[in-house]
Amino acid sequence: MSSPLDTDPPLQSDWPDRPAGQPPKKKSALSFAKELPVLILIALGLAILIKTFLVQAFFIPSGSMEPTLHGCDGCHGDRVLVNKLVYRFRDPHRGEIIVFIAERDLRAADRSFFRKVVDNILESVGVSQPPGKDFIKRVIGLPGETLEYKDNVVTITTRDNKTLRLAEPYVKFKDPQPFGPTTIPPNTYFVMGDNRPNSQDSRTRLGPIKRSDIIGKAFIKVWPPRRIGFFKTPRYGEPSAAAGVVLALPVWIAFRRRRMLRRSSQPARRAA
Repeated sequence: MSSPLDTDPPLQSDWPDRPAGQPPKKKSALSFAKELPVLILIALGLAILIKTFLVQAFFIPSGSMEPTLHGCDGCHGDRVLVNKLVYRFRDPHRGEIIVFIAERDLRAADRSFFRKVVDNILESVGVSQPPGKDFIKRVIGLPGETLEYKDNVVTITTRDNKTLRLAEPYVKFKDPQPFGPTTIPPNTYFVMGDNRPNSQDSRTRLGPIKRSDIIGKAFIKVWPPRRIGFFKTPRYGEPSAAAGVVLALPVWIAFRRRRMLRRSSQPARRAA
């Protein structure tokens, strides 16, 4: 009795004469040319979405943030990436570097819809600059706080009446000109440049920055390559009730010890 394997034709003899199927058609140059505009539109759409909602690149043109960010005469202008999504979920923190709208271009409101689309595309690919003027500074004072700058030291009185003197190792250029005290209005932030004597910030006519004018948080330097790195938010040692107890504890112990020594040195009274 023969098995099914004995009736099958040999596989090797079938391969040259029986292809598995129709070979795939090669794409012509004309077909690629038809697809190219669609690919360009998709790339531009993604660039606009990323620039509008997620991340945007900014060029540093001045030295107001020296030495944290280079932009002074003779220095190579740094480029930073700004996270535009983070402040949709939380408020800015003290010490963070932010980009905000300093001056709005009133002519931008009169642009047609088509012009706005074209300008947005050009801004997304870096061909043109956005209308208005954007600044980059560091958040120093929060809404409702009272701030004073004197003897090159920033003193903050928080909303719960606690005092905080900021240690700022990133400041290399001091400004002897005092400022304040001033109370920061609600929904605004007091910003200062790290280059204190050469910074147009909240100490000038710019004033505190509205929450709605903040574009986003600068989180990384991307150019030049030798300066690539993330920004670290400094920790200023915010005052707290627990910290006050810890500081007062040694004083209380010394007072109690002195009082006990004074009592032990007095002669004992005799009972009548």
